[in-house]
Amino acid sequence: MGEIEIRWATIDDARGIAIVHVETWKAAYRGLVDDQLLESLTVDEREAGWSRRIASLAGHPSDSSSGTSHRLLVAEAGDRTIGWASFGAGRDEGMAHLGELSGLYVHPEYWSKQVGHVLITRVEKELLLAGWAEAFLWVLDGNDRAILFYEQHGWHADGTEKFVDTRGAHRLHEVRHRRRLR
Repeated sequence: MGEIEIRWATIDDARGIAIVHVETWKAAYRGLVDDQLLESLTVDEREAGWSRRIASLAGHPSDSSSGTSHRLLVAEAGDRTIGWASFGAGRDEGMAHLGELSGLYVHPEYWSKQVGHVLITRVEKELLLAGWAEAFLWVLDGNDRAILFYEQHGWHADGTEKFVDTRGAHRLHEVRHRRRLR
């Protein structure tokens, strides 16, 4: 596979991030999420969303006091985006005092090849540097592969659950995990 490079996302990364996002959803969530929802996901639609999001982060990639709530890292091997992670202040009501890992996706071709480990290690370091001693994340209930990955990295379910509505009235059941960072 070669060297994994982790860096801040730029607008030029939107398509690669979208590809990882869509292909990972389709592989990881098959059987957990309605097939119709998975098949409706398109790289073009996700790319447009990621382009807007990255543009909103411009100039604030590593400044937690900028008012930009979340930051975005990409993992590359050669010139290919193989993963990404989003993180920042807790977005849930009453949780801004904690850091949040809001997304970590690795292209299925790179599962179990240390990409996720490198990404989560960097995110935890960045959260600490931003001043958070503890962080949380949400994981889809039944996504045993992801749950095992997070548990192996010291994240544990805290008993909190939520249901998230998606387009087409699909509901996702998520479980919160937390970790002390220092």
